[in-house]
Amino acid sequence: MSAYLFVHFIGREDNRDCEQVYFSVSEDCVNWKTLNGGKPVLRSDIGEKGARDPFIIKAPDGDKYYILASDLSIYHRGNLRRSWDECQENGSKSILVWESGNLVDWSEARLAEIAVSDAGCAWAPEAAYDPEKGAYIVYWASATGGDDYRYERVYYAYTEDFRRFTPARIYIDNATEEERMLGTAAANIDTTIIGHNGVYYRFTKNESRKTIVMDKSGHLSYGWERVRTTNLDGMLGYEGPTAVRMHDGRWGLFLDHFAEKKGYELFVTDDIDKGIFTKSADCRFDAVYRHGTVMAITDAEYKALTDAYGVIE
Repeated sequence: MSAYLFVHFIGREDNRDCEQVYFSVSEDCVNWKTLNGGKPVLRSDIGEKGARDPFIIKAPDGDKYYILASDLSIYHRGNLRRSWDECQENGSKSILVWESGNLVDWSEARLAEIAVSDAGCAWAPEAAYDPEKGAYIVYWASATGGDDYRYERVYYAYTEDFRRFTPARIYIDNATEEERMLGTAAANIDTTIIGHNGVYYRFTKNESRKTIVMDKSGHLSYGWERVRTTNLDGMLGYEGPTAVRMHDGRWGLFLDHFAEKKGYELFVTDDIDKGIFTKSADCRFDAVYRHGTVMAITDAEYKALTDAYGVIE
């Protein structure tokens, strides 16, 4: 792997194309250029007709790629565009799914309902292949009617094909019963996972504190423990974490600086296990990228993408 693909949206809500799927590429994980003339590569015309928070994953056998996204459009909600409470209480229980055999030719979007029956939304879906189960674990955030949509939990389900899913179960909910009763429970959204040497590292936005929490485990579905050495809990106003192993051996953690409306910034570490990240001063984006995923790709995949879609110079 010697190049990188960033699948993202661009975050404004003033037209329908902002909340669709964009592709950007880099040869060094630092300098990024957008494909397809700066226009979306994939659009959703189903559900809410918007695709936010796109996530891409490559099948373990390498013969297929999947993109998942939130079925959500603030633009199409018109005068409700600023009412996030309305979105999470009366949104889609489904996620969007695309699939491809070569990163270039993609299926039409389809909806996959994954959330529990009283969920008001299913946001920021991601997935990881679990070799212990021989299936993908898919995780996302939902607020539910059972507690009057007071806070978001992260749920998970398993699938082999992104069509049929096991019943949803709670993945992240560290609130006490007293906090739930008082309405002070900490919300969790925007989870991403990366593995290294048999250990999985999980990054999640604590929606209540507006910081990123880091956990680790030897298993994808259980055994998670907080990484106490990380400095991420001191970084305020970030969301949409996505992580990748860089070509120079370091680990890159991209965080969407939503509080400042700056889009993504890059933080790096030499030791993923300790989780002490330093902001990179070298990272350059050609636009404001919002919540998405970085994936390492081969030279052949990079060439196929740039041949098909072209790069903005």
